[in-house]
Amino acid sequence: MLVFAASDKGGTGRSVTSCNIAYHLAQGEDVAYLDFDFGSPTSGAIFEIARAERGVERDGLHSYFTDGATDPRQLDVWHSTSRTDLRGANVRPGRLSLFAGEQGGAEFGMSDTVVQRCAELLTTLDREFAVCIVDLSAGRSTALAMALAATATSALRSATTRWLVFHRWTRQHIVAANGLVHGERGILDIGAKLGHHPDALRDDIRFVRVAVPNLKENNPGQTPAQAAWLLQCDEELRRLAVAKKLGQSRVLGSTPVEPVLQYRERLISDADVSTKIANPETVRGFHELAVRLTDDDVWEGM
Repeated sequence: MLVFAASDKGGTGRSVTSCNIAYHLAQGEDVAYLDFDFGSPTSGAIFEIARAERGVERDGLHSYFTDGATDPRQLDVWHSTSRTDLRGANVRPGRLSLFAGEQGGAEFGMSDTVVQRCAELLTTLDREFAVCIVDLSAGRSTALAMALAATATSALRSATTRWLVFHRWTRQHIVAANGLVHGERGILDIGAKLGHHPDALRDDIRFVRVAVPNLKENNPGQTPAQAAWLLQCDEELRRLAVAKKLGQSRVLGSTPVEPVLQYRERLISDADVSTKIANPETVRGFHELAVRLTDDDVWEGM
């Protein structure tokens, strides 16, 4: 399965949520994580791999596409991470491999050669791994267009492909997510021009709401007027999401506000919950996204 993680705006939590989904999937499956955010690769920092914190020095994905490198470097997250609670492949039933970006990388132009190399890489990894998560640059980037072009080729036409569009629970992010999918030069528009069937592509797209506040919980520092105003805003956002075709039937899931992630983008492990650093609702949110992502019955029934 090929999973493409997209967002129209930066700061949506796309990368940190995608890395955490990969972490949960790798508890039982072999998972590849490809950092296609060529100008600002951050997955190495989220997995806490020091030598790939801002991308690897050489032989990364950028060189694969621009310099003709044969095989992009593959990092075993379980062995490479500096986090002691995550280290050791012997306690993990599945592999988690990072294909990192490169230090000093940047966006580049799309060509037939680049698309072909992308299709070849994804075809190879799709055979080797149960799930490949491709973290795309924000907005209408080369990475997004390249992924759409590659998945329209004959080599990948029959592959199971899913698109996740991440947005925060704000008016600006809902409007932006709608534009990325349904707007001019959005995913559906570009995809149709590259050979995708619009209806089939639309069925492969789901939205992920990130950092959604739980307004049912009492906030000691909140006045009654503030609580009432926030509930009103939440209802307005729900109506806007429906109007912008991001209603609940198109949502794969959501994650709650997590204080840990406000300060450091990282994997949230069971150890973080047991030591009461992180909230259990956050782990449940990531786990449920991973389960729903790979459950064909859930996906096709949405």
